[in-house]
Amino acid sequence: MHLSISGPVGIEDGEIILFSDYEHDGPMWSATGPREARKQVIFKEPFSAPPSVRVWLSMLDVSNQGNVRMDVQAEAVNEQGFAAVFRTWGDTRIARVRIGWQAIGAASHPDNWQVD
Repeated sequence: MHLSISGPVGIEDGEIILFSDYEHDGPMWSATGPREARKQVIFKEPFSAPPSVRVWLSMLDVSNQGNVRMDVQAEAVNEQGFAAVFRTWGDTRIARVRIGWQAIGAASHPDNWQVD
């Protein structure tokens, strides 16, 4: 994706615990096959247009009893936020996941007002 911005640029970042399934025997820890966890992230200030969002694993707690399969993405990105999505499949057992994220995009500026 190519990001071209003219005017003020906004940058926001953070970390979230996406899930912790070990304590309550949740599906990422106890189930098999395709599984998905998602959490909505809301920006502190909306961007003027959908920003470019990157996500990465900042903590992964996984069983050593099988293969480690995972996919982490930002989906449904808009001016207000995005969905952080983690997927696994097969016999992978994931106890906990924390992700980091960063959004960069066109920012609103107090001088950018419109007359109707």
